[in-house]
Amino acid sequence: MRRLRRRRTTGARTPLALAVPAMVAIAFLLMPLVGILARTSWRDLGTHLTSPGVTEALRLSLLVSFWALGLSLILGVPLAWLLARVEFPGKALVRSLVLLPMVLPPTVGGVALLLAFGRRGLLGPWLEDTFGITLPFHTSGAVLAATFVAMPFLVISLEGALAGLRPRYEETAGSLGASPLRVFWTVTLPMVAPGLAAGAALTWARALGEFGATITFAGNLPGTTQTLPLQVYLLLQDSPEAATSVSLLLLAIAMAVLVALRGRWTGGTGGRVREVRNPADDATRPPAEPPVPVPAEQELPEQRWPLHAVVTGFDQLTLDAAPGTTIAVVGPNGAGKTTLLRALLGLTPRAHAELRLGDTDVTGLAPHHRGVAWVPQDGALFPHLSALTNTAYGLRAHGVPRAEARREAQRWLDRLGVGHLAQRRPAQLSGGQAGRVALARCLAARPRLLLLDEPLAALDQTTRAQVRHTLRAHLDGFAGVCLIVTHDPVEAVALADRVLVLEDGRMIQYAPPAEVTRHPRSPWVARMLGSNAWTGTATSDGLALSGGAHLVAAEPLAPGTDALAVIAPEAVSLHRNPPEGSPRNVYPGTVREITALGSRLRILVDCEGVPGLVGEITPAAAAELGLREGSAVFAGIKATEVRLVGH
Repeated sequence: MRRLRRRRTTGARTPLALAVPAMVAIAFLLMPLVGILARTSWRDLGTHLTSPGVTEALRLSLLVSFWALGLSLILGVPLAWLLARVEFPGKALVRSLVLLPMVLPPTVGGVALLLAFGRRGLLGPWLEDTFGITLPFHTSGAVLAATFVAMPFLVISLEGALAGLRPRYEETAGSLGASPLRVFWTVTLPMVAPGLAAGAALTWARALGEFGATITFAGNLPGTTQTLPLQVYLLLQDSPEAATSVSLLLLAIAMAVLVALRGRWTGGTGGRVREVRNPADDATRPPAEPPVPVPAEQELPEQRWPLHAVVTGFDQLTLDAAPGTTIAVVGPNGAGKTTLLRALLGLTPRAHAELRLGDTDVTGLAPHHRGVAWVPQDGALFPHLSALTNTAYGLRAHGVPRAEARREAQRWLDRLGVGHLAQRRPAQLSGGQAGRVALARCLAARPRLLLLDEPLAALDQTTRAQVRHTLRAHLDGFAGVCLIVTHDPVEAVALADRVLVLEDGRMIQYAPPAEVTRHPRSPWVARMLGSNAWTGTATSDGLALSGGAHLVAAEPLAPGTDALAVIAPEAVSLHRNPPEGSPRNVYPGTVREITALGSRLRILVDCEGVPGLVGEITPAAAAELGLREGSAVFAGIKATEVRLVGH
């Protein structure tokens, strides 16, 4: 029993040297509050709080604090957005200016305000002579003082929320045709609403409790600038018990604000976290039977949109495609696939695209005017909107009336088999359902160029096949060009009319899928298709591999040509002893890895000068050879099985 108890209570124990000072700190912070509670005259609390002076000061405090909150929202929200979203010279200095009122003594802040806006200040005489505005010793002065010390709380809170918001949501909204201002009001602000609410609450509470800057800049005039904190200061001299009662009121208000925030400003959870369903969990549940998708409309649009793009920068290529063409963009990580899409959208400084869609040169247009719609890998559905309003977003951004936009959005959802989920929000959708909604939203906006960044990557195999079939049906009638980034050879073959192979930002191959499959010019593509691929220089009888080995081919290229050797794994024979007979290429090596692939085994062999050689054999052959990891083998390749492709 003792052992069981010890195991249950094992864990990191709090060091006593840290626990004791921490408890002292808690007591230090708690004692002043206990002092107010202990010294409050509870019998006279009502009388103290309803006295004319206190009620007038409370009215004025509420007036000043709400005006300060309004000014902070008008000025602070754009400032927070600027700090979070825009890079400009002196940004660190501006952020320091925002933080300054939080660390500056309030009375010093009041003096600074007086020297700036007072009658003898820098702007005070001009304001008085031009507009007749006098700020010191006026209620507007109290508002200005409260705004000066309280607005940083709003800016900091909102900037943190904006910094945590992935730009993909805003970029996707822009690609659907929404102007930057519309994106800000309909996407950015709703998504950072908790941070904005927390900052607003703290700003209001700080403005309500402002004392030093107010008394220094605006004075202490009853009914004009004498707010509740100033009233407490006066009551301490004449009626300490009343001052304690008013202090308790301010304490209660401050605590109510903090309890309402529940740790949101500091980033904590602050209480029970609302449970959000993981869309991936739906894969294990039997899905609701969806309605039969409505067939795609076969009516040809009035205008067609061929593509011509010249991309420079990290990506360097020229791309031409006829209307209705679907292009699969493939390549290793870092090849420039996403950079290409973002260049076409006009969203990256890494590459620049001269882009023509139909007869229109859209190179100099802002992203929301290009007619280029984008579906990022995660879909970027707006979490505060339902599937229906998500789908109607692009239509509404283009000025379509609400009712008509919703009808059209419902038709697109029905076509993709998710019309019955129109009222659900993204958190209530499975991965496959969210992918269909994101695709419906993009197609509903009727773009001239459609960009899909691995749209099926997050789906399971069954759902992926269903969505792939639906997507193919709708792309057949698309009036523009579609680019799909993918790492799946099945998607590239099933969806694309042409395959664009990128490597280090350069176009390696641009051809129909069958051509790329038969004659891949990229080692990565060949390996993606399951073949061995090695680069080297052509010789009179084959290829000198870059790893140092030599490969004999039945159909060699011109000597000196940079070439790629492609060999199917099933063309590699494995032997425990040097083989006799026809193989012209024999390499000794060691089995590094054995993996099952359907009814066959893939054997990865380390051979000197031939990196990552892969062969496929049956389990019976592997058992007969007694293969295991670490076994010494000889890999044989017939010269007739070697296919050389010149670069």
